[in-house]
Amino acid sequence: MRIAMVSEHASPLAALGGPDAGGQNVYVARLAELLAARGHDVTVHTRRDDASLPDRVPLPAGAVVEHVRAGPARTLPKDALFAHMPQFADQLARAWRHERPDVVHAHFWMSGMAALRGAHGLSLPVVQTYHALGTVKRRHQGAADTSPAERLGIEREIGTSCARVLATCSDEVRELASMGIPPGRCTVVPCGVDTEHFTARGRIALTPGRRCRHRLLAVGRLVPRKGVDLALRALRRIPDAELLVAGGPPADGLAKDPEAMRLLALARRLRVADRLVLLGCVPHEDMPALLRSADVVLCTPVYEPFGIVPLEAMACGVPVVATDVGGHRDTVAHGETGLLVPPGLPDPLAEAVRALLDSPERLRSYGRAGRVRALGHFTWDRVADGVEGVYDRVADHRRIPTGAPR
Repeated sequence: MRIAMVSEHASPLAALGGPDAGGQNVYVARLAELLAARGHDVTVHTRRDDASLPDRVPLPAGAVVEHVRAGPARTLPKDALFAHMPQFADQLARAWRHERPDVVHAHFWMSGMAALRGAHGLSLPVVQTYHALGTVKRRHQGAADTSPAERLGIEREIGTSCARVLATCSDEVRELASMGIPPGRCTVVPCGVDTEHFTARGRIALTPGRRCRHRLLAVGRLVPRKGVDLALRALRRIPDAELLVAGGPPADGLAKDPEAMRLLALARRLRVADRLVLLGCVPHEDMPALLRSADVVLCTPVYEPFGIVPLEAMACGVPVVATDVGGHRDTVAHGETGLLVPPGLPDPLAEAVRALLDSPERLRSYGRAGRVRALGHFTWDRVADGVEGVYDRVADHRRIPTGAPR
């Protein structure tokens, strides 16, 4: 099958940890590579954000990243790309007229907008994965939401126009229904985790010098919605623990990072700065050892469309305490692989962490169950199986003449 993926801002080649580089990049990269390894012809179309980039970059398993010329060839904030989507769509249409894909898979709402416009008149089935929804972002960020005003209407139009919505969690399907997109148009296929890279092989302590009795770890982009400030407020009630935070720019750039400076200032006010370690961006190859060095991994965003970090922690055999939002409700088995707590409240978070730290056997039990759950439900092979099933369904539908019996 010839598959065209559209990921306008999240290139599979991007370094992770920046404000607009995270789980979507991982998802697109991993899915493209796995589908290519299964024999599919996969091209990922992403916007050229550097004039020195080649037009096409092959990935190891055979997929190809194609850099689309749309707007200035430099990095732009994600929300600033909206004005360049018509040009992006025109480039897609030109490419697809030359070499017609069997299915188009759009990632994020602007990609869906460009993909549907590019596919217009070509009878191409478009599968949409939102990765994040504007209604949720606006609900939680209010006036701080920098999304284009047209986002909500376009997301609704995409959901009712595309061949299929491929949602990543059940909470997303409920949100889509409230937007007027029927659940019958949606298929849930979760994100995955590399269970060969993220393993439970042994524990390791990485911080030299004085070590607190317990280690808590938060991983993710350094942006306010990830809720690291909630973890800091909970840390006041866990005096025998340190908090490591992995994410953001490289360590030598933290001093100029607005969120890093905000967190450090808060830690000083809370008098926990001596137990906070900002690591900056941690290389992918080092992440499993870092996760295994923790007693508990904290995932405390205000909202989370899916959230890959709980899966990575579970695959490493580490218990998770996560806010009861979004994809966490599907991934973290409360009372089995970790605990879910209300978002935004430091006291319940501290109580949940304390309960785990005070019960070594419970820590071990949750860690073992997390690994089993990751292997049973969230491997990338299972994700690829589900996505292939959706592709087959929409491609077969387009091959059946109008009015023909099904």
